[in-house]
Amino acid sequence: MRTLTFALLTTLALNAVAGAQAADLDYGVLRGPDYEQEAPLIDWNGVYFGGHGGYTSAAMGFANTFQPLVANALRATSAETIMGASTLLSPQAVRVGGGSYGAFAGFNYQFDEAVVGLEVDYTRFERGGTTTDAISRFRTTGDGFLETVSLSGLASTTIQDYGTIRARGGWALGNLLPFVTGGLAIGRAQVVDHVSISNYGYDQTTYKANAALTTGQPAYVNNFGYASFSQTNPAASRPAAPMIVGRSTTKVVGGIALGGGIEYALTSNILLRGEYQYVLFNDFNGHKVNLNTVRGGAAVKF
Repeated sequence: MRTLTFALLTTLALNAVAGAQAADLDYGVLRGPDYEQEAPLIDWNGVYFGGHGGYTSAAMGFANTFQPLVANALRATSAETIMGASTLLSPQAVRVGGGSYGAFAGFNYQFDEAVVGLEVDYTRFERGGTTTDAISRFRTTGDGFLETVSLSGLASTTIQDYGTIRARGGWALGNLLPFVTGGLAIGRAQVVDHVSISNYGYDQTTYKANAALTTGQPAYVNNFGYASFSQTNPAASRPAAPMIVGRSTTKVVGGIALGGGIEYALTSNILLRGEYQYVLFNDFNGHKVNLNTVRGGAAVKF
């Protein structure tokens, strides 16, 4: 009996000691990687500024560039009223591209995963495109004149620089922030338009009548627009020097800006980004420009 009692007491004592030792163990050591503390999320709130660089492709149109110049120079003439000289030139659109660079700044406000803010940027481009066209037309008018009009035009647009102010919205995915932007753009464009105009003619009816004469004196053949005119051989006549009309000016132009991209928080204060931006400027003196830019950038956030 005493042996059984001693065995029972010994068993109870050993269990008590084992329980005390277990209570002292740090079970956190045994929990493993599933219980490691999560890395803190990036806080996107704050003001930031940085620089960007990339490639810009510019599409430039010149649909109505020459028309007002020619129409004004030939107003109240048969070249315009009958031959429609101002509608004859058809300059073609051109595309140019090259490197662009600049700076940007903005601020973010974050609530939950949504991030909204406002951003401004400045881009230096300094690229331009040039188009030319030339045409000649002649016709016999109702009063018997054989009239010729010759046009040669040159137009160019150079976008020097531009800036945008855009609203920005994104969705935070840890260190990544996909975003879209939209707003207004304003830029400086250098515009050059020149047209060379020659307009001359002679009284073909009178000339043919003179050529048919066998007796008598030929009548005077009226003419205009010649430096020298041959009464007996109009084809050998020399037209006067062409009239040059045009303009060269720098315009401040407005438009819209749209885009999107993705930002990566290298640290809580260093941001890297890749971005696409589209800018469409309003028509200015018949010139049209839209810009497509792909660029990368880096910023410091406070």
